[in-house]
Amino acid sequence: MADNRTDHHRGVVQRTERISRHMVRVVVGGDGLAEFATTGLTDHYVKLVFPVEGVEYPQPFSVKGCRETMPRELWPKLRTYTVRAWDPDSRELTLDFVVHGDEGLAGPWADRAGPGDELLMLGPGGGYAPDPEAAWHLLVGDESALPAIAAALEVLHDGVPARVLIEVDAPEDELKLGTAADARITWIYRGDRPVGEKLVTAVRELDFPEGDVHAFVHGEAGFVKELRRHLRLERGVGIDRLSISGYWRTGVDDEGWRQVKGDWNRQVEAEEAAAIAS
Repeated sequence: MADNRTDHHRGVVQRTERISRHMVRVVVGGDGLAEFATTGLTDHYVKLVFPVEGVEYPQPFSVKGCRETMPRELWPKLRTYTVRAWDPDSRELTLDFVVHGDEGLAGPWADRAGPGDELLMLGPGGGYAPDPEAAWHLLVGDESALPAIAAALEVLHDGVPARVLIEVDAPEDELKLGTAADARITWIYRGDRPVGEKLVTAVRELDFPEGDVHAFVHGEAGFVKELRRHLRLERGVGIDRLSISGYWRTGVDDEGWRQVKGDWNRQVEAEEAAAIAS
C-alpha cells in the first residue's frame, strides 16, 4: 500500500466539481497514492475510510489494527465507491458522489470537501470490463452505477452496439456520457416511483439485438434481483455473461448491507437454481 505500516491509501483533495444536480466529483492526488494502481477494469472500486469523530485511534493508523483492538462501535466507517477515473501519470483519482443534502456519510463529506482535505481508502477491487468479443453490450443501473457505466462506455470499441438504461430522479441528474460505441442511451426519470421500478419495466420491454450480449446491471438490490431473474430465466443470459450485483439496499447503510449481502446473494442464487430446475 501507500505506506508499509498501514493498510490504506491517503489521498488529498485537489479539486471538486458539481457535475449534476445531485452528483459531486472529487479528484484526489498526492504522494499517498504512490502505490495505487488499477488493472483495466471499468468497475474498480475503493472503500473510503471515515474515522468516527472524537475517537483516538492507534498510530500508525490501520483499519485492520482498529478492528483487532477496538470495539466494533469505534471501528472506522467504510463506504464503497466506484473509481470513475485513475491517471497514473498525474497520480489523480476521480470519484463521483451522489449527494442528497445531509443524508448519509460520504455524500455530505464530498459536498463539503475542498482542496487539502484528506481521504483514506482501501483497494481498489473490481471484477468487470466489457468483453471486446461480445456482439453487443447491455448497461443498466441507477445513480450508484453511473460512474461504472460511464467508464465502460469510454472503452467500448468504435461502433459496437450498446443499450444503456439509467434511472435517475429527474432530467437535472443526467450526465453527458462519451463513447465511440453505437450506444443508445435511455435516461429514465424516477419521479416519485420506487427506485428501479421504471428501470425494470424498461429492460423487460427492450428489444434485444441479435448475438452474444455482455451485460452489466448494478444498483439498488431490489431491482437488481428482479432483473437478474428476468435476464437469466426469460432472456437466457448465461451467468458468465452477466455482471450483476446490488450496490446498495433501501433502508440499510453500507455496513449493514455488507453484513447481509453474502447471505442475500446465496438466497438469490438458490431461488434462481430452483426456478431453472423446475
